[in-house]
Amino acid sequence: MSEELFSIVYASAAIQKFSETELVDLLKISRENNIRHDITGLLLYKDGNFIQAIEGPEEAVVQLYQKIQEDSRHHHIITLGRQPIPERQFPDWSMGFRNINNLPEEELDGFSRFLDEDFTPEYFSDNPIRAYIMLLNFKKYM
Repeated sequence: MSEELFSIVYASAAIQKFSETELVDLLKISRENNIRHDITGLLLYKDGNFIQAIEGPEEAVVQLYQKIQEDSRHHHIITLGRQPIPERQFPDWSMGFRNINNLPEEELDGFSRFLDEDFTPEYFSDNPIRAYIMLLNFKKYM
């Protein structure tokens, strides 16, 4: 019998904004590790803030989230959702990624309602469903 799937969604703020090179390096390492541990998900970045969904076997997801919480590159990590899931929402991505700061002009209109809002952990903690809506909307356009 296979291990139950589990999902954690969180928001965090970087200690300092990530450069494009730092984001690429973070993704490369994350994708390699996630493949090894059967973890999938989506990471969104804007103005030094992240929201991320990670999913996979419960033990692997919980261990990864603990590692994220201990990562000195970010702080103010807020758990927005943590639960078993019947199936993956991001099954094809070892770590899908979108830097919202760099969206092409033609894509901004479709997301304007979301992107005009604050992207801080506090904004998402007030109503965690906002993070799910944001993640699932970007999933459709990737």
